[in-house]
Amino acid sequence: MEMSFAVRRVDDPAEKSACVRSVLARLPAWFGDAAAGAGYARQAAELACWAAETDGVCAGILAAGIHYGHTGEVVVCGVLPEVQGQGIGTALYLAAEQYFRAEGCRYAVVKTLSDAADYAPYESTRRFYRRMGFEALLTLTEMWDEDNPCLVMVKVV
Repeated sequence: MEMSFAVRRVDDPAEKSACVRSVLARLPAWFGDAAAGAGYARQAAELACWAAETDGVCAGILAAGIHYGHTGEVVVCGVLPEVQGQGIGTALYLAAEQYFRAEGCRYAVVKTLSDAADYAPYESTRRFYRRMGFEALLTLTEMWDEDNPCLVMVKVV
């Protein structure tokens, strides 16, 4: 059965943080570190943010920033497990990409766990970003740590 949802830009800093907290808390395989989740919630308050809602519940979130006036970054993105695979992540990313273009960005970047870490939940994350048109740019072991190598992915927008 097809689920209906609506994506909207969220402007209120407290609402941005609350939605990020609520979604990330349900994604322990990706955001199991409570301190990291709290950090994303704080960061989101200051970023451009979109929420996908279904039945009045925040089912997905994407927060993004812009660097140097020409590079948009997906800082955090998450979709509740029970509604993954129904187009919410795609709709959230497309809203962010439209924002990047409107702001004059030429590139979009996202950081995620590298496949060098061999952690299955992030294979779906990398697959999602490849479907959105991102390509692997480089892996950095010094960004997070050696057990969590950071894959930087890039896309021309």
